[in-house]
Amino acid sequence: MSTFLLKEYRSLHAVFQRVFYTMSLCLFQSRPMAVQKNTRVALLAGCVLSCFLGGCASSLPWIDSQQAAIEKEKYGLNADQRIKELRQQAKKSRGGDSEDQAEFSRELVNEMLAEHDPRVRAEILHLCADFDNPSSRAICIGGLDDPETLVRIAACDAWLQIGGDEAVQYLANRFRSDEDVDVRLHAIRDLGALGNEAAIPVLAEALEAPDPAVQFRAVASLKEVSGRDLGNDVNTWREWAADPAEYRQEWSVAEVWRQIF
Repeated sequence: MSTFLLKEYRSLHAVFQRVFYTMSLCLFQSRPMAVQKNTRVALLAGCVLSCFLGGCASSLPWIDSQQAAIEKEKYGLNADQRIKELRQQAKKSRGGDSEDQAEFSRELVNEMLAEHDPRVRAEILHLCADFDNPSSRAICIGGLDDPETLVRIAACDAWLQIGGDEAVQYLANRFRSDEDVDVRLHAIRDLGALGNEAAIPVLAEALEAPDPAVQFRAVASLKEVSGRDLGNDVNTWREWAADPAEYRQEWSVAEVWRQIF
């Protein structure tokens, strides 16, 4: 009904414009000069009023809200609106008990499967990292194989947030299997940010990559994991990664001598 009224309003407004212009033109051509002057003033005022009504009608609050409601009913929420709604639901769920969180996570599984916008899927992964239950973990695992680069990167970040040896495993697999260099670089970066020594073997593999960008990122991540700065020479880090325990012993002896002398 509201759509019909809106269309009728605009139709009547167009008719009003045509009639007004026609009548004004006839009066202007048929009356004396003094009357023509007054008619010109009236015509100008009418034009201003007509333009105001035509231009402002679409920005009136009640019309805007009606149009938004019509579009929502017809097309559903847009991506930004869906992200906002998901964040609100996640915030509410965090305040509930474990069963509430599990139910919300199960709903997110359906959302993830049905969602066509990669930005929304990336947001779902970000939210899932906060919930420790099978449904959320399943989403984080599946997100690593998403067809969109943006979503796979978001999945890497989700595992960084989750942490632990399991995160090292999934990030290592993503580095080894992904064909997109941006995803591979992101996986290496997140492995370093984990600060878990279990990541050293895969970072050592990254040192052997033919891409200098991958090597450089691996060096930076090894610095984070080891807590040391052996410079940026790849060969030095290869030696260190081959036997971190030996380097640890040599470092300790050198540190003792430094303190003595």
